Amino acid sequence: MDYKKRYEEWLNSSIIDDLTKEELRNIKDEEEIKDRFYKDLEFGTAGLRGIVGAGTNRMNEYVIAKTSQGFANTIINHGKEAVEKGIVIAHDVRFMSKEFTEISARVFAANGIKTYLFDGIRPTPMLSYAVRYLNTISGIVVTASHNPKQYNGYKVYWEEGSQILDNIADEILDEISKLDFKDVKKMDYNEAIEKGLIEILDDKLDKSYYKDTLNKAINDDIDKDINVVYTPLNGTGNIPVRHVLKERGFTNINVVAEQENPDPTFATVGYPNPEFVEAFEYAQKYAEKIDADLVVATDPDCDRVAMLAREEKGKYYVFNGNQIGALLIYYILNGLNDKNQIPENGAIVKSIVTGDLGKVIAESLNVKCYQTLTGFKNICSLPNIWDNNKEANFIFGYEESIGYVYGDHVRDKDGVVSSMMIVEMAAFYKKQGKSLVDVLYEIYNKYGFHKEHLMSIVLEGIEGSNRILRMMKYFRESEFNEFADLKVTESIDFKNGYKDIGASNVLIYHLEDGSWFAVRPSGTEPKIKLYIYANDKDEKIADEKVEKIKKDVLEKLYSVE
Repeated sequence: MDYKKRYEEWLNSSIIDDLTKEELRNIKDEEEIKDRFYKDLEFGTAGLRGIVGAGTNRMNEYVIAKTSQGFANTIINHGKEAVEKGIVIAHDVRFMSKEFTEISARVFAANGIKTYLFDGIRPTPMLSYAVRYLNTISGIVVTASHNPKQYNGYKVYWEEGSQILDNIADEILDEISKLDFKDVKKMDYNEAIEKGLIEILDDKLDKSYYKDTLNKAINDDIDKDINVVYTPLNGTGNIPVRHVLKERGFTNINVVAEQENPDPTFATVGYPNPEFVEAFEYAQKYAEKIDADLVVATDPDCDRVAMLAREEKGKYYVFNGNQIGALLIYYILNGLNDKNQIPENGAIVKSIVTGDLGKVIAESLNVKCYQTLTGFKNICSLPNIWDNNKEANFIFGYEESIGYVYGDHVRDKDGVVSSMMIVEMAAFYKKQGKSLVDVLYEIYNKYGFHKEHLMSIVLEGIEGSNRILRMMKYFRESEFNEFADLKVTESIDFKNGYKDIGASNVLIYHLEDGSWFAVRPSGTEPKIKLYIYANDKDEKIADEKVEKIKKDVLEKLYSVE
């Protein structure tokens, strides 16, 4: 349908409220109207994510309600037992998160599906835990994770506690496609509570989550006075991360005051993604002031975590996601091994665009490394399978974009347990007289210098989206024989799947010296991502390899207009 026709339909609809219509009438830029209405906000395996505002290509109460009705119909299609199990919904600190949560709950209640709600903001991993704890058929967390302030999202989980895969996403999308706004059922919020169709959870679930998280601790012979700066970046991590660190006995956790409390504007950070060092500005200044050993930051929904560690007074080393993952694998697996607690058929899982150092460490300790497509919906799909076939015992999952989970009480990346393990790890090595930078180089000297460069080319809007498509088409259709004077030994296109790994819009090129790189469009943001990896016994040579590959690949990408 033409975007202008959709725009007019909203203005003339008896369902759309007057404030929303006024917002639309005040838009004078034709391109803005086009961007809001040229398509429906896409529902995929990550659910919904988009800019908050009026329009079919925006996050608003009408899109949320229609999506929830389609989801409710899907649950009903799965039978009486699915309906009776109900659904649990959590939300973060963002604009409209609470409102979208209540609208969704009202829709599910109107469809006879019991809905559990938290009494306030919660981290995404607690939603994953809640699905398993309550034995619901599904769960939703209203969040846009680390996106800028103007975004929000609607992330969907299934009964195992992990994000939905294509099969369920396709069912929901099919049901949504059959609906108009007039088809949406809603029950009054207070009426739904009175009828027991909406239930506000008490603190038993929180306590159970904390207990299971604290049970993942490995060592207690550590320096519990380690000096740590923590920032939740004005998100959901403040209470849960500080709680578990306090319960673990850490006595010197210093929180960045300006970023302690919820703030949907993220005024002190702008782009609240700790994957980028800019997000550490306030935390690093505070760390320098108090000479902290370690700086930890979680993103707004507290499923990702990143860190800095002191090299010398006033100087901090910035770890990337691959390095943090390798350090955690090294610490956790060696800790379990020392206690003879590595399970039989122990396994870790990483994404196909995550570096190989964690895999090398795991295999040196007889722990198998499995690979999946990008995203924790895929990483956690394997332990879901292993629950039934007992092929492997899941220990740890991670990807380069600062997502980690240790243990199987949560089936998604978990910034709470990961923060606890990072602080424990740093405290363990500090007692041995080592910083985490020392330990990283200990790993490099043992396993080789695994170096990487990860970057994103941001291309917004309709034209940006089309240019990303042209970039991927150009690489697919060009039979490249070499990059940076290194022969291509294998090029893998995951478009139709590869071996036992499913289909995705990803290209990976393996080069003759063991280096490799990948290109893929982001599934949640307007960008194309480039991942480059090289390994050598000499650090300088490894870094040079990365730079040469980067230069060559970027020239080819930017040549596409």
